[in-house]
Amino acid sequence: MTVFYSLVLAFMTLIPQSQQQDQKARQGTYAITNARIETVSDGTIENGTIVIEGDRIIAVGINVAIPEGAQLIDGSGMHVYPGMIDSGTSLGLVEVGSVAETNDTNEVGEVTPHMDALTAVNPNAVAIPVTRVSGITTVITEPGGGLLPGTAAAINLFGYTAEQMHAGDVRMLVLQFPRKGGFGNFRRFRGGGAARDPEAEYKKAIDKLNEIWDRATLYQKIAAAYAADPSGKTMPVYAPEMDAITPVLIGDRKLMVKVDGEKDILAAIEWVQERKLTNVVFSGVSEGWRVADKLAEAGIACLVGPMLATPTRGSDRYDRAYANIGLMADAGVTVAIRSGETENVRNLAFNAGFAAAYGMGKEAALKAVTLGPAQIFGIDADYGSIEVGKKANLFLSDGDPFETSTNILALFIDGFNVPIESRHLDLYQEFLNRDEGRLQPVEVLPADH
Repeated sequence: MTVFYSLVLAFMTLIPQSQQQDQKARQGTYAITNARIETVSDGTIENGTIVIEGDRIIAVGINVAIPEGAQLIDGSGMHVYPGMIDSGTSLGLVEVGSVAETNDTNEVGEVTPHMDALTAVNPNAVAIPVTRVSGITTVITEPGGGLLPGTAAAINLFGYTAEQMHAGDVRMLVLQFPRKGGFGNFRRFRGGGAARDPEAEYKKAIDKLNEIWDRATLYQKIAAAYAADPSGKTMPVYAPEMDAITPVLIGDRKLMVKVDGEKDILAAIEWVQERKLTNVVFSGVSEGWRVADKLAEAGIACLVGPMLATPTRGSDRYDRAYANIGLMADAGVTVAIRSGETENVRNLAFNAGFAAAYGMGKEAALKAVTLGPAQIFGIDADYGSIEVGKKANLFLSDGDPFETSTNILALFIDGFNVPIESRHLDLYQEFLNRDEGRLQPVEVLPADH
């Protein structure tokens, strides 16, 4: 107990007096001193200083001049890391998974590419503060469901509106690539004993995808021709589904292809190459290690995970899910880590920890949840590492964030010093400091009273 209260006291000294009083997130000028700074992009700085002004980092290093009036945070014995980025979640779209009214992940219909996950994000979702107090400052939140379920977006985990939370203007069209058949532990039969033909289902789905893509391509060509010279031409009838695919066709928006099995990955590679699509990432990629050389050759970046999973096939080693991303990276694939979670996005660090322990190494695993995804999404000028000029998305901890025993002591998102508060921490404090008087037995009166 003495250790716990020591940690609490140390944490309180990290928070300016004004913030201790009202527990509001504040921007301003801050100086974090005497800390071990894990820059990710340029090694480790011992006993370094970080100066934050507004939403930006304005100085990093040793013997850094501290602006007058800056709020000081003594980082002695502490580590500073860039905020972690989860490359695949549905955070903010679901409040209670079993209650349909609070679930905005799936739209009605197979083809809804015009549906934007950002518009459905709930900034007050309970799972958001639970996630950010684990050092995760940014996530990709994505729709699910049909063949083309909608558009994923990157969000920072602080803001009063979804628009305020939107990080780097990142949007990606999601494609649930058709599955060639059951792979690994996935059954080849539906419930109730009804047999299905996986190959026939795949052909039907891929034909549908090709039909949609051909229509979108034609729509884009007609719209482009009209925009270039409208004289003598009829304006094409607006089709929101086709219009949503257009940015992908012209290379202005990434296509996120969700795919897992070995055969499906190979088919997806062939499909994007036939369509001459270059702004593409694969997501999931559970069996990526089996075809890592093909992915590397195609130059397709992969958002890999979750790591905390069982092997896809009964014949595989128990650790294939843990080692998958490391094997892919060793083959030359550009990778980032995704948790694939809704409520438990906070486990991203442990996904990275397993990847580090099973072949990837700590340095590469840290990059895969910081600078790596920022580079893949094209936002590394602002996110992913601790550098002058970048957004102040970072956290202070008392140790390695991949370890379960580590405590996050301070957190900055967009330069806001965000209080370390969440429902989990509130419950912990409630039961730690419970009123013993409430534990007294209740007097039961006789029945005839």
